[in-house]
Amino acid sequence: MTIKNSIKLIRREVCLSVAMICAGFATVDAQGVKATTVATVDNKGANAFYVNNRAPLQRQYFTKLPTGSIEAGGWLKKMMELQRDGLTGNLGEISVWLSKTNNAWLNKEGKGEYGWEELPYWLKGYADIAYTLKDKKMIAETKFWIDAVLNNQRDNGDFGPAVEHNGNRDLWTNMPMLWCLQSYYEYTKDPRVIPFMTKYFKYELATPDNKFLEDYWENSRGGDNMLSVYWLYNRTGDKFLLDLATKLDKNTADWRQANNLPNWHNVNVAQCFREPATYYLQSHDKKDLDATYNDFKLIRDIYGQVPGGMFGADENARKGYDDPRQAVETCGLVEQMTSDQMLLGNTGDRFWAENCEDVAFNTFPAAFMPDYRALRYLTAPNMVVSDGKNHHPGIANEGPFLMMNPFGSRCCQHNHAAGWVYYAENSWMATPDNGVAALLYTEGKVNAKVGNGTAVSIAETSHYPFQDQINFTVTTPKAVDFPLYLRIPEWCKGASVKVNGVAVDVNTSTGDYIRLTKNWKNGDKVTLQLPMQLKVKEWAKNKNSVSVSYGPLTYSLKIEEQYTKGDNLKDAQGDSHWQQGADPQKWPSYNIYAASPWNYGLLIDEQHPEKSIEVIHRAWPKDNNPFSNANAPIELKAKGKQLPGWKIDETGLCGVLPQSPVKTAEPAKELTLVPMGGARLRISAFPVAE
Repeated sequence: MTIKNSIKLIRREVCLSVAMICAGFATVDAQGVKATTVATVDNKGANAFYVNNRAPLQRQYFTKLPTGSIEAGGWLKKMMELQRDGLTGNLGEISVWLSKTNNAWLNKEGKGEYGWEELPYWLKGYADIAYTLKDKKMIAETKFWIDAVLNNQRDNGDFGPAVEHNGNRDLWTNMPMLWCLQSYYEYTKDPRVIPFMTKYFKYELATPDNKFLEDYWENSRGGDNMLSVYWLYNRTGDKFLLDLATKLDKNTADWRQANNLPNWHNVNVAQCFREPATYYLQSHDKKDLDATYNDFKLIRDIYGQVPGGMFGADENARKGYDDPRQAVETCGLVEQMTSDQMLLGNTGDRFWAENCEDVAFNTFPAAFMPDYRALRYLTAPNMVVSDGKNHHPGIANEGPFLMMNPFGSRCCQHNHAAGWVYYAENSWMATPDNGVAALLYTEGKVNAKVGNGTAVSIAETSHYPFQDQINFTVTTPKAVDFPLYLRIPEWCKGASVKVNGVAVDVNTSTGDYIRLTKNWKNGDKVTLQLPMQLKVKEWAKNKNSVSVSYGPLTYSLKIEEQYTKGDNLKDAQGDSHWQQGADPQKWPSYNIYAASPWNYGLLIDEQHPEKSIEVIHRAWPKDNNPFSNANAPIELKAKGKQLPGWKIDETGLCGVLPQSPVKTAEPAKELTLVPMGGARLRISAFPVAE
């Protein structure tokens, strides 16, 4: 999705009027299938079976289903199993911040040597993986920490580590823990959660404004707190919660500036740009919603002229540092995907699904070793070395921030756990007309109440995004009428759908979603075909470089990757400490170096890429993990020329892009391009060779 296309959101009055329901002409076939395409769902109603936004909050377009409603399958389940068996599932035994000795999260007064964001960062992903995989050991470990939080609330309503800055209580650390409590409640209905959160929010409301959200992190991230306030309001209707939401908005950093951001820290941007749109649910002021879209556009206009859905900020975005070699934190990837998922539900705008897929498929997996036992702090679209050296000032960090390291940085080390499981949990959502919508395509199964309250399951099978066909099978105890929505990706031309093998007559070029309604019976099957095309995107603001995509996947040069073990004790960054007794040898760190040339410019027909690129389909990997060069289910064959002047620079990074087109006397060579998300070393923004 380009910046130009993102402006379509504002052209469409950002939120899409609820009057814009039908974008296509409805048809009814012999099976009784009524099919049409729509710009978004009609949010005038409210789903009868799931918690909706209460008045005066704007109703959702899509409502997140309770935690545990979606069972992951295929490669996505494999990713979570790797996380369970890898760093996420074992951090409790190796990270000092999760130690059960002298931990402030286990102390009623919030006193202890260890205790800030690390525990809830980790737990919000770890717990939801436990619920999704139904892993009894992980569920028991989750309950240990949740019980500690619920049992240690202080008399004034506060809880958690008693961290203060300049005499003011730091509330940031509690914000992600509230999310843990929300997931836990949705999964268990534990009656302790609602009064606990109510008491805490009364404590927050009573805190004077001049002592509220004063520190940097909490001031930036007040929107996360607001989301929890609305979550509770939708369950209790307590009016004081609306006052608290207004107080939070007032005291949070100003994310409504027309041509500036309150700070340019990459994670804050990815996490906090949604704050005005969150408050829009209550304010109904279109300027609030516009501000979120404008923030997204602003950061990408300046630093996001690159493939992969993100922007180049390293730690903090800096003027003049906008080349594709600039990176983003793994935390930033998780938070951007999370923001996209929330905005999709609140706006109904498929744009947010597009961006979520872009990050999830093309950037997020490359931040990890394929076994998820190590990760790196920073990942860039153009990255030809991933080691423990200091690459400052090429990147805005001093230290070993590019290497694959179990302890590269304590924030990403813990926060990465939520990336895939949140993706799974938001892949399906409920609709206001008592239906369900498939929004982020992936293998798995959704269990939901639909129509008249009948509990149905819809199994989804596909190797998407590496396959263009997605199959759905309905399991229901009795026939039931309900609408099923299928998102049409923006990149797809000519989408088609069949019900029980019979093609449905629907014009998919006129809307963003296919809406299918019928009297669904047990065993009914739906087949969605999303033909994939090659596309070349020119990044005119970044030296006229180009990127190549096939469907939702962006492709990178295949670079031979040479791995060498690092010293994981020496390379542990700053205060990312090992627990006493943990065995570092079980958790190696790695440097990755290029073992083949990387400095190529493409020879390409930009208007008709199929004339210069061949698509090669390969066998599906036996281990069900498609995100590695060796396992890539689809490769592209292209031609290019080496550019001898494009070299590693004095900071140890690949040099900035040369201006395209580039003259070179080197001969043309055949190149292999692989999916960007599986390439730990990659060139994804290419110069164009003459």
